[in-house]
Amino acid sequence: MGAFYSPFISKPDNVSQIMLKVLVALIPGIALYVWYFGPAILVSITLASITALGTEALMLKLRNRPLAPFLKDNSALLTAWLLALSIPPLAPWWLVVVGTAFGIAIAKHLYGGLGNNPFNPAMVGYAVLIISFPQQMTKWLAPHGLVPAELGFLDQLAYIFSGVLPDGIKLDAVTMATPLDTLRTRLVLDEQVQQILGLPIFGSLAGHGSEMVALGFVVGGVYLLVSRIITWHVPAAYLGTLFVTAGIFHLADPAHYAAPLFHLFSGAAMIGAFFILTDPVTSPTTHKGKLIFAAGAGLLTFLIRAFGGFPDGVAFATLLMNICVPLIEAHTQPPVFGRKGRRS
Repeated sequence: MGAFYSPFISKPDNVSQIMLKVLVALIPGIALYVWYFGPAILVSITLASITALGTEALMLKLRNRPLAPFLKDNSALLTAWLLALSIPPLAPWWLVVVGTAFGIAIAKHLYGGLGNNPFNPAMVGYAVLIISFPQQMTKWLAPHGLVPAELGFLDQLAYIFSGVLPDGIKLDAVTMATPLDTLRTRLVLDEQVQQILGLPIFGSLAGHGSEMVALGFVVGGVYLLVSRIITWHVPAAYLGTLFVTAGIFHLADPAHYAAPLFHLFSGAAMIGAFFILTDPVTSPTTHKGKLIFAAGAGLLTFLIRAFGGFPDGVAFATLLMNICVPLIEAHTQPPVFGRKGRRS
């Protein structure tokens, strides 16, 4: 007999429905990504999705688990989409496959599958790729109109699968560093922030085009909040801490530290705030724990961007805070009913 719910109580979403809503929420950001940078990202998303489902099926088979329930829960697809959106859209096909397969097989199933993994699988896949293949992870497509040559979809497709560009076009003519990497590199050359932000790659708030993609993820994040898929605690604490920390450094030395809004709309900050750090498996369950977890990630993101070895810090901040989740949970769980508190 099925479950019955009172007229004014809605039936809770299952895992598949929740994951599907998160995938839908990513679509505004993806659409703007295609508009400003071309359709190559759709190839990466497709490759990652196929690899994720294939690896998921293989691991389930090896673990003697039923395939259909887990393949239909959409969790593997979400990992695939998040990873694809985190790496350059012109990344060679094998890079997407390696990162996705590692995230699903090692970061997810090695720990027992969905619900048991301590680390966000997509961010593990990203970390493996940027450490192992740093050169391939720096070839980002330039937004339309900022470089002398642009690739059509078929040209992008050919490069992803064969590494061949049309005659007379070099890779440097269609790619460029990310806004965060550009800022970091030129600061090392002793240029000032205001001078750097005058370059064509930068828009009103952050990078030309990428700031609009970030806004698309904000729209998706609001949808998740309204749908009650996520709560406000993680996005507010993460973005608030990143804003305040960046603001303090900017006020202290505006010539060498960008304004807070630049950090909010650069890199993976927005997708991290609404889609990555809110992963219910790898983040705390209590409201207080979520605030601590996200605030720590926001602080680490800025510190890695400003002083670390990588231009963006969202992935590593997420993984470092994933390590802290058991400790955060232990100190933020309410006392068991009937007990006054912890024993000393």
